[in-house]
Amino acid sequence: MTTKSKVVEKKYLVPFILITSLFALWGFANDITNPMVAAFKTVMEMSNARASLIQFAFYGGYATMAIPAALFVQRFSYKKAILLGLTLYAIGTLLFWPAAKYEVFEFFLIALYILTFGLAFLETTANPYILSLGSDETATRRLNLAQAFNPMGSLLGMFVASQVILKSLQSDIRNEAGALVFPTLDEAGKAAIRTQDLAVIRDPYLILGLVVLCMLVLIAFTKMPKTGHANHIHPMQSFRNLIKNRRYREGVLAQVFYVAAQIMCWTFIIQYAENLGIDKSTAQLYNIVAMGIFLTSRFISTFLMKYVNARKLLMIFALGGMGTITGTILIEGMAGLYFLIATSAFMSLMFPTIYGIALEGIGKDATLGSAGLVMAIVGGALMPPLQGAIIDMGTVGPLPAVNASFILPFISFVMISIYGYRSYRLMK
Repeated sequence: MTTKSKVVEKKYLVPFILITSLFALWGFANDITNPMVAAFKTVMEMSNARASLIQFAFYGGYATMAIPAALFVQRFSYKKAILLGLTLYAIGTLLFWPAAKYEVFEFFLIALYILTFGLAFLETTANPYILSLGSDETATRRLNLAQAFNPMGSLLGMFVASQVILKSLQSDIRNEAGALVFPTLDEAGKAAIRTQDLAVIRDPYLILGLVVLCMLVLIAFTKMPKTGHANHIHPMQSFRNLIKNRRYREGVLAQVFYVAAQIMCWTFIIQYAENLGIDKSTAQLYNIVAMGIFLTSRFISTFLMKYVNARKLLMIFALGGMGTITGTILIEGMAGLYFLIATSAFMSLMFPTIYGIALEGIGKDATLGSAGLVMAIVGGALMPPLQGAIIDMGTVGPLPAVNASFILPFISFVMISIYGYRSYRLMK
């Protein structure tokens, strides 16, 4: 369906650009962190399940802070919430310095946990703010456009992870037979490499913290339009309204499964490639290709929404994801890896589309509704450790465990396709 309304009106262009830059900023944090599961597994000599606590801490921060962020917005303003979010984001990144100094895995987890307090504030605030910068008619398309810049930050994060971090890790050096040298070293040799590698992991986060502080100053001195956020809405009344809304309620569940699928596909692509004899740095390049496909598909799907209903398109893309993940599970070798990479094309529209559908028409309850959808990011905390535990099994029946573990993203796409179908039928 075509529309005469502009996606972004001229009077909102500057704030739209500034807030959209935040999407790239948290995309960078997400995708420089995903490969750290594989990095910490080697350098700290731990299981996939334990290393996956990186994702538990990272995405658990969203679940912890989303509701407080929404209440803060209601009490104060979008701008103040964004500034607080950037402050927490910066603190979390700068805590990587003492974490690397003391070489304690739990300290890194705390740093990531605090970092994502900031991201929870940013996402809880930026998403509904983008929706409010213009007409309701173009809100979902506007959010898809803003979200299209998220994978740009993600691509940069992946590149830094691959070319600056993973490529520089001494613990990932292999011998002529392709086996890791690090586990064969004595304790003194391991300690020296561990210190060097943790410094390699630390430095990009410290630089990121400085960038975040610069963005904080820029937004602090920029006038941001007020778009009628709900200063005086009682939280319990909003909560009751949202619980009664079937489309919103099921949207939160669909978002849990989407974020879980995304994080699992992008985190464990390295383990999938390693099972084929590919080193971490090279494996991360395949992740970059996947993100490039994701970014391209995001723009294509935003265009398609002019002609195809967003709910219907969500269902079609979820079915496509089920198809590619089936290939990932059942086909061993490079073809299975290519199917995993192709899955990103179908994930591209899911987060902002589920978000837009779930919040459609909820008016004054949008701030708390946004918090519920940001809390749904907890799916990225809960399911990766489960997938890591499956991978640690070695084999599952006739399949390598890493292949079989992708049954979890498959189940996630099934749930998303059901939401697309049900929300489409509810509209008719």
